[in-house]
Amino acid sequence: MTHVIDPKHAEVPLTLDEAPPKTLGILDQGAFWANLGVSLLGFSFALFLINPLLDDNPLSMTAAVTATVVGSLIGTAMVGLAAIPGAQTGQPAMVLLRGLFGAKLSYVPTVLNIIQMLGWGAFELWVISMGAQAIFGDAVPYAVWVLLAGAITTGLTIYPLGAIRLIRRVVTIGVIISTIWFAVVFLRSAPAPSGGSWDAFAPAVDFVIALSVSWVPVAADYARHSRSSRAAFTGVVGGYTVAQVACLAIGVYAVAIAGHDAVLNDPTTVFGPFVAAPLGALFFGILVLRETDQSFANVYSTAMSLQNLMPRVDRRIFSIAIGVLTIGVALLVDVNSYSAFLSIIGAVFVPMLGVLVVDYFVLGRASTWDTSEHAPSRWPMVAPWALGFVTWWLLAAPSTISWWAAIWDGARTALGFTRQPWMSAAVGAFLVAGLVTLAIGFVRRSRR
Repeated sequence: MTHVIDPKHAEVPLTLDEAPPKTLGILDQGAFWANLGVSLLGFSFALFLINPLLDDNPLSMTAAVTATVVGSLIGTAMVGLAAIPGAQTGQPAMVLLRGLFGAKLSYVPTVLNIIQMLGWGAFELWVISMGAQAIFGDAVPYAVWVLLAGAITTGLTIYPLGAIRLIRRVVTIGVIISTIWFAVVFLRSAPAPSGGSWDAFAPAVDFVIALSVSWVPVAADYARHSRSSRAAFTGVVGGYTVAQVACLAIGVYAVAIAGHDAVLNDPTTVFGPFVAAPLGALFFGILVLRETDQSFANVYSTAMSLQNLMPRVDRRIFSIAIGVLTIGVALLVDVNSYSAFLSIIGAVFVPMLGVLVVDYFVLGRASTWDTSEHAPSRWPMVAPWALGFVTWWLLAAPSTISWWAAIWDGARTALGFTRQPWMSAAVGAFLVAGLVTLAIGFVRRSRR
């Protein structure tokens, strides 16, 4: 007799030896990604949207909104494309890379992903704690909020599909109401943005893309439970795009109220206008509580990445260990490097996605995609990935890390290349990686 999984109670298998249940529909995934698109840090990121180069020539409001929409659509389309192979194969994101690079080589991006997910998770616990202190003051120490947020986060990772269903049924409603409330309040009270230009449009688009594509290396962790590829792609693009555009638009006004210089010196200053708004503490409290879905996604995906290295270890053991480690990092985290952190993530995973998309979809390797523990190494795929990484930094706006910026300034000088304001690092890296992969595929076919 065939055992039928009840979608209301189905959960993620404990090891990779078990088949994942296909229980998530488009509403589940759309709500999940919409919640991920609304971030407390996202409100302060509006500062880098309006003025990505941090100079005296900010974008106009029209240019900023356009950059938000364009960057969100490009970035979420990339995340959506990364989700489709997960829906089709039922494999987590890092396990999918066995088919692209081979089992052993997939360990390299897996380790990078573990590191960046730990960073993301720690930042989220930090921002949850800062948000709570903005509401309740210093009566409760920062460390207590970190421990509480970390405990909730870790608990959610034990029952991840249950957490996603909870987000769709309960949390999303509160987030929608809170978002609409603050949009109305800020539109009435914030000074109307004026002036500005389109000169920094491309860097602004790149910044928005970077916000989105940070989820590329984890998308398949959730899409593997999708009922269809269409539901996975539509859920990502529809849910995340709408939410991120709304989040950054509200952030523009919140930053205007808090003051650009104040937010630049302390990103949590942007929380002030939210708490000071009528009923602000209530609705901002909902957004603070909702932020745990961000930390949940980071901790859970770290556990999934670890299973690529150790596929038969119970994911709950990984989740608890990563939850504890993330709490420890959050108590010592340095938020000043966050913008640079996003750029590094994009530079690594956007060109990798370009290689994956061409190899899986265009060259038709989907039908023979080998995600076994013995998948042979595919060294030629490293070349387009590396060239895409180089392209990103040749085209990117100067990094805030001085020594890293100096390296790429020297590289441009040596090549006689001058970066133009209209150039997009994300689009360029994706295209170069994809085109080189395509060329490698054609050469192989001609030899056969």
